[in-house]
Amino acid sequence: MSDFTKSLYRVLQRDNKMRNPDIQFTRLRWLLTFAGLFLYVADIYTDISLALMYFQEKQWVWTGLTILFVLAGLLVTQIFSCAWYWDDIKEDLLKPQEQISGISKGGLTLLHVLGVGIFIRYYHLLNKGSKVVWTTKKSHTLEESRDVHVHTHPSLFSLATDLSMLKLFEVFLESVPQLLLQLYIVQGRDEDSVMQYVSMAFSLSNTAWALVDYRRCLRRSLPHIKEMPPGIPTAVYLLYKLCTITSHILSYSLLLILNIYSIIALIILCLLGMIWTQLLQTNFCSSKYLELLYRAVTGVILTFTFFNVKGQDTKVPMIIYYSCHTFINNMALLLLAFLKPELQTDRFLLTVCGLIIVGSVLGLVSLVWYYVFLHPREKCSEADEVDGLGRETKATRRIRNFLQP
Repeated sequence: MSDFTKSLYRVLQRDNKMRNPDIQFTRLRWLLTFAGLFLYVADIYTDISLALMYFQEKQWVWTGLTILFVLAGLLVTQIFSCAWYWDDIKEDLLKPQEQISGISKGGLTLLHVLGVGIFIRYYHLLNKGSKVVWTTKKSHTLEESRDVHVHTHPSLFSLATDLSMLKLFEVFLESVPQLLLQLYIVQGRDEDSVMQYVSMAFSLSNTAWALVDYRRCLRRSLPHIKEMPPGIPTAVYLLYKLCTITSHILSYSLLLILNIYSIIALIILCLLGMIWTQLLQTNFCSSKYLELLYRAVTGVILTFTFFNVKGQDTKVPMIIYYSCHTFINNMALLLLAFLKPELQTDRFLLTVCGLIIVGSVLGLVSLVWYYVFLHPREKCSEADEVDGLGRETKATRRIRNFLQP
């Protein structure tokens, strides 16, 4: 549980009421959290299995790159997860034993070094949530159960929000690059395997899950912001993100097939994202070195999708970003037509081109549809009001810097 817990818990304890029924941590949300854990494990398992397959085939480059992306996602999420735990303990607003029973501060750090920090967070959220949604309703009276919800739900949603951020980092450092790599390998090889398609399917599913879960958790974490409605708004938002990201990945894969040195252009795009984040002078982390890592991760995210770096009005940056996004997609198709006309008879590549066109159009239409007709209009109060202590803490900065308009 990070600083989100402390600021949000104080606000909701001050109210001591649960006026919005949507704020309750329901059984469905508990089950969906478990589903997110399954996708996370399945994605990593299939990628490692794929790396072993490449190793057996003596494809050393593909083996190394596949493992590299898995390790990159694991390493960065462990660093942020451990740092957030240490921030909580340093502020002394939440004792270590209250976070994870029986684990000391040093033991918590060791678990992150061993790469199981995300699993610790999942265990904590699922265990604490199960006591609320599966136990209290049977063992408590209505009044007692309501009191449990009032005092426990803010903590649960804060736990879920921290986890959603870490999952967002993980998918753009592991799942999305992995999807691009496997697409390039499949398109460039005469043979493909079922495992490659299974790996890509889980990478895409894990990405879709992380995007929607992140969006819903962040809006749910702020008392003054209306929660993202389920149903059509969530479906349209997911369609917008999936279509724009998928079409962009497919375009990148085409450019890499045309010329492997296109990887230099991707690196430049990533660096431009990092520079933009640097110019905005983000203030997300408590450490300057951790802040630099955050800006680097943001640069990777911006290579594939738009990301509201500092919680500001993003209408103009989004227009510029998706104009460049459309230009790159169209350029990939045009270059394929002029430089490699012989490839136009390849069924797989024709399918990829069709998906790029459909994905680009459908993604942009969904984007406009969501932000014009379905996007909640409530504006957030000043960040120091969230904390309720007259100052902007790390928690409120994290909320303000992550929340999209």
